[in-house]
Amino acid sequence: MLKRSVGIAFGLLCLPSVAWAGAWTLPQGTGQWLTTVTAATSSTYFTDSGLAATPRYNKYELQMLLEYGLTDRLTAIFNPGLQHIDIAAPTNAERTGLGYTEFGARYGFFEAPTWVVSGQATLRIPGTYQTSNPAAIGYTDVEADIRALLGHNFQIWDRYGFFDVEVAERIRTDGYPSEFRADGTIGIKIVPRWLLLAQSFNVISEGSGISIFGGSYDYEKLQLSAVYSLTDIWSLQFGGYTTYAGRNALQENGLIFGAWRQF
Repeated sequence: MLKRSVGIAFGLLCLPSVAWAGAWTLPQGTGQWLTTVTAATSSTYFTDSGLAATPRYNKYELQMLLEYGLTDRLTAIFNPGLQHIDIAAPTNAERTGLGYTEFGARYGFFEAPTWVVSGQATLRIPGTYQTSNPAAIGYTDVEADIRALLGHNFQIWDRYGFFDVEVAERIRTDGYPSEFRADGTIGIKIVPRWLLLAQSFNVISEGSGISIFGGSYDYEKLQLSAVYSLTDIWSLQFGGYTTYAGRNALQENGLIFGAWRQF
């Protein structure tokens, strides 16, 4: 997606086999990888007065998130990706190649039986510097993502769940505005092998700078998905997302498919 793909972990406290990493760190010497494929399209964008037509915008992404516990408190993060974007007439632009490659770490500051507080810092390196290509707008600058994370496990009757809240500063360069980000996730394990996830991704630009539609912008996305545990180490995720509100931003709708593995 458009966004940070929040990490996935396995064996988190009350959620055996499958759980959400989010604010949690991985035990030393253990790891996980998550491969996701997303396909999104848009033919409208948000203005101050509602939706307006725009040339069809298609985006396809393949991303792999790799996390590894260096210590019980420190988890290393590596997240490369491939991307294809095409924009219809009259823009008539497309690009295929590397997306962002993100690397950094998450550190656990506090952990109780059901609560965790952590901090995360990553550097994001673009896969292209083709600033003249409309299909590359927003994907050509070096970025740093600094975030604070809060996670909590809970039980409602005989159902286990968790929530994860994250606030971040996305520092951008090369004329693009920096962004404030707020993400949230709720997960409920409805039956032993099925985990339902509801996620909210929210972005507010800090000023205008370079943007697709000019001026400052904001957008809010909702993603719903389900995760099925094939085995103790393999799981599959499938779902979709929509941009339900925004300003000077695309109204995107997309599908997501993922494969998770712990090691």
